[in-house]
Amino acid sequence: MTTPTRGTRFVVGLVHAYTSLGVVLGLLMVHYAYQGEVRTVLWLILASIVIDGTDGFLARHLEVKRVMPGFDGALLDNIVDYLTYAFAPMVLLWSCGYLPSGLLGAVTASVPLLASCYQFCRTDAKTEDHLFLGFPSYWNIVAFYVVIFGWGTTTTAVLLFVFSALVFVPVKYVYPSRTATLWSLNMTMAVLWLGAFALLTALLPQPPLWLSLASLIYPVYYTVLSLWLTLRSRRDPAAA
Repeated sequence: MTTPTRGTRFVVGLVHAYTSLGVVLGLLMVHYAYQGEVRTVLWLILASIVIDGTDGFLARHLEVKRVMPGFDGALLDNIVDYLTYAFAPMVLLWSCGYLPSGLLGAVTASVPLLASCYQFCRTDAKTEDHLFLGFPSYWNIVAFYVVIFGWGTTTTAVLLFVFSALVFVPVKYVYPSRTATLWSLNMTMAVLWLGAFALLTALLPQPPLWLSLASLIYPVYYTVLSLWLTLRSRRDPAAA
């Protein structure tokens, strides 16, 4: 095994720095949420999703674990994801009036965060067949659709409680960039969905209903495929 050169270590360090940008984006999300700049927060959420969806490719391609074995990139990724996928979206919903007022709003915002604490710390959150076990804390996506559809506080609260419960249900969810089954289709649909995310954000505060509904095609597909893979793995573990 060859010793990594200084240049290689520098490049790998840049990959970790790229992942770390998510922390800055999360901080900005919280700041602009309290300023009531909902559209700005959604743009920041989109940027964080793009970073999260690409840094893994770079890390695996450059073999960051081999080059910098003393630095835990997976832990860094979890810290960034918790901030951008869970904490900041709850701040957005709570501070901008999408949750009930008073104590109930505080509880409603806290339940997903507590559920995500469990999700991010469980050792089997990512299975050997590259799937997420339990709802993978996509609170940023939930928050996006709450804003796009303008759902009321009661509907939003119910959704947050339901998805929080799903964190503990042993359903396997697709890991878009790593699940082998239908990988090309998964990635194509994910990229198209990101495009829809950007377009809907740009068209706020009144995005067209048809585009909002069309954007749900990917989440529905994602859910159906996840359920099918879960059932398949239970019937035939070898196939999974």
